[in-house]
Amino acid sequence: MHIHTKFSGACTNPVLSKVCRESYSEPEEVYSLLRQRGMDLATLTDHDSIDGAEKLRGRTDFFVSEELTCRMPSGSEVHIGVYDITERQHIQLQRRRNDLVALIAYLSENRLFFSVNHVFSCLTGKRDADDFAWFREYFPAIESRNGAMLAKQNEDSEKLAQRWGKIEIGGSDAHTCASAATAYTEVWGARNKDEFFAGLRAGKGRAAGNSGSYAKLTRDVLIIGVRAMRENYWKAILAPLALAVPVAAFLNYRSERKFGELWAKKILSEPQSTGHRSQWLRQPRATAEEFV
Repeated sequence: MHIHTKFSGACTNPVLSKVCRESYSEPEEVYSLLRQRGMDLATLTDHDSIDGAEKLRGRTDFFVSEELTCRMPSGSEVHIGVYDITERQHIQLQRRRNDLVALIAYLSENRLFFSVNHVFSCLTGKRDADDFAWFREYFPAIESRNGAMLAKQNEDSEKLAQRWGKIEIGGSDAHTCASAATAYTEVWGARNKDEFFAGLRAGKGRAAGNSGSYAKLTRDVLIIGVRAMRENYWKAILAPLALAVPVAAFLNYRSERKFGELWAKKILSEPQSTGHRSQWLRQPRATAEEFV
């Protein structure tokens, strides 16, 4: 439910965006690996793009998704996973991604399944207490197992989902093929895509797999660096920077840990709320065809 390919675009880091992509994985390569590693269904969630799905959309075990970069009313950014969409819906989602009220209205009207991803991460920058109020009131699902986040961040996300009564999903958030399928979402008994989403809405899903780690992040960043140099050989002049990758990975996770602990302490100490999951579960089930 969360994985990237080369269609996720340039790295979001202001400096690295000039020389590096978020991922160099080919869509067909990712799909094949997901199937080899035991996934019965597969999707891609590139940043604000569905271009990677072009050669895969006709497969019965694949559905089109994306990770929206959304501007919150507070001014902060958040990543929202939106699943099983059409090309027309993708266009409409992109038009609304900087207007959260309009976006949520569109998602709800079209009965699209969506989640807030890596809720306790500083990946998208600052966070505001009001952001969590929006997540609590209007988001049906929380990503509670992210294969790139620290175990503590995932544990707190799981606590938050259970506290608010939200649907839980998992995904590897892999930017390299080495990390693909290390975290995933299960719905026991589902035989196809429609039953999978019906099961999620009915609360029968389970987020599973591994969390991120220092070693995993260091490896993936080095893989991306090597792929960047293969794409443009002139980038080989940057090879000495590889020595700084372990330090950068350590500093990144130190920031992630502090950020996650700060917001988890604030939000999980608030009075308990049941959220709005019950409203989603009371809606009549629909097939994927009825969604579109």
